[in-house]
Amino acid sequence: MYKSFNISDNIFYVGVNDRSKQLFENIWPLPKGVSYNSYLIRDEKVALIDAVDICYSELFFNKVDAVLGKTPIDYLIINHMEPDHSGAIAWLVNRYPDIQIVGNNRSADMLKGFYNISDNVLIIKDKESLSLGKCNLQFFLTPMVHWPETMMTYAQEYKTIFTGDAFGSFGTLDGAVLDWQTVPEKYEDEMIRYYSNIVGKYGSQVQVALKKLADVEIETICSTHGPVWTKNENLDKVVALYDKLSRYDSDKGLVIAYGSMYGNVEQVAEVIAAEAAANGIKHIVLHNVSKSHNSEILRDIFKYRGLLIGSPTYNNKLYPGVESLLSAIQNRAMKNRYFGYFGGFTWAGAAVKHLKEFAENSGFEIVEPSVEIKQSLNESTFESAVALGRNMAEKLNNL
Repeated sequence: MYKSFNISDNIFYVGVNDRSKQLFENIWPLPKGVSYNSYLIRDEKVALIDAVDICYSELFFNKVDAVLGKTPIDYLIINHMEPDHSGAIAWLVNRYPDIQIVGNNRSADMLKGFYNISDNVLIIKDKESLSLGKCNLQFFLTPMVHWPETMMTYAQEYKTIFTGDAFGSFGTLDGAVLDWQTVPEKYEDEMIRYYSNIVGKYGSQVQVALKKLADVEIETICSTHGPVWTKNENLDKVVALYDKLSRYDSDKGLVIAYGSMYGNVEQVAEVIAAEAAANGIKHIVLHNVSKSHNSEILRDIFKYRGLLIGSPTYNNKLYPGVESLLSAIQNRAMKNRYFGYFGGFTWAGAAVKHLKEFAENSGFEIVEPSVEIKQSLNESTFESAVALGRNMAEKLNNL
């Protein structure tokens, strides 16, 4: 038995929590789990907004039954076709054979490709509406936030918008669904980690979506992951956060990410960090790429303006973990960062050369000097590391 959970008079939460999966998209760690959020609107017609991962279909249907009993679902609105939200669609169609699936042209193509479903599909266009009776749904296409078919559904009479993955967060809903029932601050870092890793490449498309919705009166945001945000300071904060992240804006702080086989490159990082701190930078995060997951490093790079990367030479190339991080940064089209670099070698230097190539192609503002050690720090390279930390601090202090 399940007790139905009302978000408002006729809107119900029927999502599920996943505390078992180790990796989201088989890439990103889930130390705090993740929720798959789905919503029901009961009116003259019944609409289900998004579904859940197929692994949780039975639990999902039990929650739907707690709200509807024997009442059928008239419409399934698909805001996003990623399988963690669409996986249960084939089961839904089997259970509700008359259900009409609502999506856009891209959604219809993916429905056919993923699930071989092409019947009873209603294709909508940007800003078209669908009446459920007293409640009207309006659809806003938001392509590449973060797939090409993504859209948002606005329940006009409830001033509630269902945003797909936008405004989502890693982390399960531990009893509380609405933001005011919990401590919303506990989701902030996981929301930034979610954005930076899943949506981060598509800042310009997020900005287009935010502008499209600027004149829409919104009191509740229902994402497919994380808490429901209500019209209080929390809703305003998450919208402001998305605006900030999608403009690649950031706070005064420094990320130092490095690879180090035997600790020598790490010592350069320590010297730089100490000098930056001595010059007034309070937010400094050091990440050893062999221990920190890229998702955590990217989260912090999105948070802070300063970025320093260090690497030993490895097989005449960059250290593998550093190479992976640089690829991830490039793939997110990062902008507006102060960047510096350092590295080391034992008999033939290559890491600093490769970091210089990255720096010159990054579009970042380069902070000098670069630091290259042979085997270990000496007096000259120590002073260079101090200078790099001091110069980075000067840049950040002028923000």
